[in-house]
Amino acid sequence: MTRPTIRDLADAAGVSIATANRVIGGSGNVKQSTMLRVKEAAQEIGFYGMGTIDSRIAAARARYRFGFLLHQPSRQFYLNLAQALRTAAERTSDSAIELRIDFLDDLSPQNTAAKMLELAENCDAIGVVAAVHPIVSQAVETLQSQGKPVFALISQIAPTGQVHFIGLDGWKVGRTAAWMFEHVCKRPGKLGVLMGNPRYRCQEMNESGFRSYFREYASDFTILEPRSTFESKAVAEEMTENLLKEHPDLQGLYVAGGGISGALAALRSSGNAGKIILVGYELMDITKQALLDGAMTFVISHPLNRVAEEALSGMVRSVKAKGSDGAYTSVLPFEIYTRENI
Repeated sequence: MTRPTIRDLADAAGVSIATANRVIGGSGNVKQSTMLRVKEAAQEIGFYGMGTIDSRIAAARARYRFGFLLHQPSRQFYLNLAQALRTAAERTSDSAIELRIDFLDDLSPQNTAAKMLELAENCDAIGVVAAVHPIVSQAVETLQSQGKPVFALISQIAPTGQVHFIGLDGWKVGRTAAWMFEHVCKRPGKLGVLMGNPRYRCQEMNESGFRSYFREYASDFTILEPRSTFESKAVAEEMTENLLKEHPDLQGLYVAGGGISGALAALRSSGNAGKIILVGYELMDITKQALLDGAMTFVISHPLNRVAEEALSGMVRSVKAKGSDGAYTSVLPFEIYTRENI
């Protein structure tokens, strides 16, 4: 059999001979999608220049550097999110994406804003998980004025339409959690609520949606005032212990923000694990085990792979558009887990 020619390659890819030559020779402008089509055709017909085509495609890919500012590296959720971002970057075929992922132990608005500005110095766009605060908003405005897109992940840091956002609909999350309690609790009773910090817009919406459901459908439940954990395991454990002491008839506990590991520790040490309905967030090692042994009833989780993919694709679009694309918002469907479907 004769070796496939340039004409054979062009015919198989549905392009002109000149275009096929430009792909192989690396001369002239060829769309990335066209180059990938030529590569696929080359694989199909056994074209001899695969190595050359691969190198041309790699050289022609647009290159970006994106920075991400996440919470404490001791929290598995953020380690999982970081890994999802790395995986999504590796899988991106039409551009080369370099990531810089930093973790914050100090979650104060002053430190968050300073790290945002620092991270953006060497990045084309940044993604951040942050609480709403004037100092953080000022940092966002500074970066936007410099042409650096800012993406809020997990929790909005400004009203929709002002800052790019990728996450869940907190109102729906809260109402779904409330539905779970209404249908699982054997009788109406007291429900405790733990929040990480009410300045996180997602947590505020979680709690608001939760209460709205009970006002509408199950007003015979008593929803206790939320207690803040400040995203700390130790504080969450203490708050849960206090709830159990103050309300020995507690029927359920809704962890509407950070602190699920502390809540679980308190329930287990007090002998209440499995006796109190517990709904919290994110499927990870500790919540998987809690579902399996009955300490947790439901887990509501972000689809982390989707979050990562939407973040990177949104950043690429925003950088290409140089800020003229408006605000990018992606509200994703959440996942629900029980011991039967993990």
